[in-house]
Order: sequence, then C-alpha cells, then structure tokens
Amino acid sequence: MFIDRSAALPHAHVYSGGWDHFVGGGVAIFDCDGDAAPDLFVAGGAGPARLMRNTTGADGAIRFAPVEMDALTGVTGAYPLDLDGDGLRDLFVLRNGPNVALRGRGDCRFDVANDAWNIPPGTGWSTAFSATWEEGRDRPTLAIGNYVDATDPEGPFGTCDDSILLRPEGDTYGPPLSLDPSFCPLSMLFTDWTRHGDAMLRVSNDRHYYVSGGREQMWALSPLRELTTEDGWPATMIWGMGIASRDLTGDGLPEVMLTSMGDQLLMTNTGVGFDPVGYDVGTTAHRPHVGDDGRPSTGWHAEFGDVDNDGRPDLFIAKGNVDQMPGMAMLDPNTLLMQQDDGRFVEHAASAGIATTERSRGAGFADLNGDGRLDLVVVNRRAPMEIWQNVTEGTGHWVAVDLVQPGGNRDAVGAIIELRTAAGVQTIERTVGGGHVSGSLLPLHFGIGSATGAEVRVTWPDGAVGPWRSVQADRTARIARDR
Repeated sequence: MFIDRSAALPHAHVYSGGWDHFVGGGVAIFDCDGDAAPDLFVAGGAGPARLMRNTTGADGAIRFAPVEMDALTGVTGAYPLDLDGDGLRDLFVLRNGPNVALRGRGDCRFDVANDAWNIPPGTGWSTAFSATWEEGRDRPTLAIGNYVDATDPEGPFGTCDDSILLRPEGDTYGPPLSLDPSFCPLSMLFTDWTRHGDAMLRVSNDRHYYVSGGREQMWALSPLRELTTEDGWPATMIWGMGIASRDLTGDGLPEVMLTSMGDQLLMTNTGVGFDPVGYDVGTTAHRPHVGDDGRPSTGWHAEFGDVDNDGRPDLFIAKGNVDQMPGMAMLDPNTLLMQQDDGRFVEHAASAGIATTERSRGAGFADLNGDGRLDLVVVNRRAPMEIWQNVTEGTGHWVAVDLVQPGGNRDAVGAIIELRTAAGVQTIERTVGGGHVSGSLLPLHFGIGSATGAEVRVTWPDGAVGPWRSVQADRTARIARDR
C-alpha cells in the first residue's frame, strides 16, 4: 500500500516538451549533502531540471526543499556516480543538446566539469547512459546512447545517431569511440552478467525509429566489439525502452527485464545467454490492468525492489503512451508486479494505490524516510511527477548494504553483494545505468522476511572475495574495503 506524498515536493514538477521530448523524463536519486537521505535531480525537458533536497524529519513525513542551481533545460535524464573518486557524488546529465558532467562540491552544490575532464558535451539527443570501471583505471568508462539524428533531412525514421564510448586516459578522457552500429538506444547497462569478472554493455533499442536492420545489442569491451549470431547472441528486435537486472532464481546470475511497446520481456540468464520466460510467469504486462482500453501498453522505466521485504524482489514498470499513438493504450496504468513464493508475479498496482494513468517515463525506488520500506518516485510527461510513500503493513525485516573502497572507484561499482539467510542467498550487482534515463546511487536494499539478521559477502570489482560477515536486520551495513 502506498499513499500519495506529491504535495511534499516544492514544485509540481512536469517533464514537458514536444516531439523532441517524447522520450526521456528521468530522475537521479542520490545523497548530495551527506545526510544519508535520498535527494532528487529531475529532468524537465523543455522546462528546467530541478534539484530537490530531502528534508524529511524525525516524524517520517516525506518532505523536499528546492535547491537553487543554474537553469538547465533540454534535460532528458541523469545518473549519479563519483566520476573523479573524491567521495562526492557527481551527475552525468543527458540532454537533447550538449550533455553536462556536473562535479559535486558537497552540500548539493555542483559545477560544470566537461572541460576539466575532457568530456565532450556533444550536440545529439542523448537518451541512454551507463558506466563501469575497467581494470587498472581510476576513472569510469562511459557509454552514451544517442537517439534520432534530428538534423538529418531524411529522418526521423531510419536516422539513428551515433552512440559513443569514452575511455579514461589518466585523469581525463580520450577521444570518443563510436559504438557502430547504433540503433536509437533508450537504455544501456554495463553488467557482469556471466560472472566472469568482465562487464559487458547491453543496449536496448527503439525499433520504432531504426525500422529494420537493427536489433538489441551486447558489446564486449576487450576488445570493443558487438556480439553477433556467430557468438551465439540472438538478433532480437523489440521496441526497447528500459532495462532492469537482478538475480531472481537464486543462482547468482542476473535476469533481465526489457520494457517495450507491447510485451515486457523478462529473460532468464543461462550463463551463456538469455532465454525468455513463459507467459505464465506473469511479467508480460502487455495490456492495461484496469479500465476498458484493450490496446497494448507502452513500458518505460523498469526497476526491481522488494516492496514488502519478504525476500523476493518485486518489479515496477512505468507506463504511458508516447504521446497520441492511436495503436497503443492511452490510459495506461503503471505496473507493480509482486513476486510470489513460486517465482510467479502478480499485478498489485491498483490495490496498492499507484495505478496512475499519466504518461509516465522515469522512476525509482528509494527509502525516502528511513523506515526500511521502499518508496517510489515517478516522473510524468506533461503531468506532475509523483512521490509515493510505502505504508505497507506487516512488512518483513530488511538490510541495506553500502560499499566503499580505496581508489577511483570508491563506491565499488561492479561489486557483487550476496546476502544469506535461512531462506537462501540473494545477489545484487552494484551498477550505474539501465532503467529509462533514471538511476540511483544508494545503499543496496534487501528484504529478509522474518529473519532478524543475515550474512553478507562482497565480491569486489577486481574479483577479490571478502569473508561472510554478520549484519543486523533493519539497518544499513557499511562495508569498507581496507586495501
């Protein structure tokens, strides 16, 4: 059960704009002032992006206050990460126009660091992002996905722009590397899905604009190349919009959810590839689950999170018509799929109170008031964003895990966290990317049901495996690597 706390926002914030902002509308959720409460940076499209500080008090009533910053329009989304290893959260801001690397200065203050870090802003319509730390590098490798080339007179169909990879050279970045071919990506995610210590880049592409000849993609980094059918990688074609990844089967390998126009595609990880799950698993979410509009749904941001802390990850999918596409549902309620003890998923958005029918885009789970229950942020196109407080009764216990290590990759992006109770082992990889132009950098949340404690083990990004250590329920465990 959720209750609407949108009035806690200092602005009725809207992601606005015409065709050039049909996609996008993301939110970055992170702590920008060091008080351990999640703050928000929200894309505005044609309007200004907004930074909002979490001012929730001891009473648990969710509240936000505005933070003054230079006006930044054209923003499609943003991802928090520590780009320079100074322990302060930075933001990579995607725009329809020049992208902006904002360097965190503490206390929710930022300055533009593109020139200092030699990060080219570009001029494209950026709609996807992910980052990983390659071996021996103190700065992250950045993947930036660009959508349609709006300057191409032959467009928009079939005129996907070039996407790029930025690799660090010391404390700055080398020249951009083209991710060619590029097929209008709307999400990207670096993940070590084979658990061999090497992150690969999954790219989900919008078939609406590449029309033909495109596909979903997986890129290896060393050497940089796209996997093909010769590698056993299938040429899957969907209207790809969002990516979510988490181990659902208990084998330590992450499954992947790909959102789309029509069916949402959940795929199970075989260790050498991914197989789509059957319809009976309950994750296709292909039609509105309330109302009388029987046309197909349009899925955007997807995210796993344990809403009731029972030890089984649930799944939120933001939905909404692109604008006025007649073949797709217009009143398209957001989806909350609750995982059952047999691994199947059941729709609960309506009974939970969050089945709103605006044109939702980006979103994110976060414990906004520190009560151990995941709350929900939803960004809407041409309608005010939403804040939903989780007030579910009878939830289980929980553990949150935060990581820190020496060096440039201070937040241990790429680390794999295992949490063990009598019910089994849960696994989460710390990543930057995925979703739909929305991301978070927060302690990783595990529900543990009736357990009053757990054991946690970290496989650090360089492959070193730490010991199992006991952690207490209902609190955040900060695990610091000493070497």
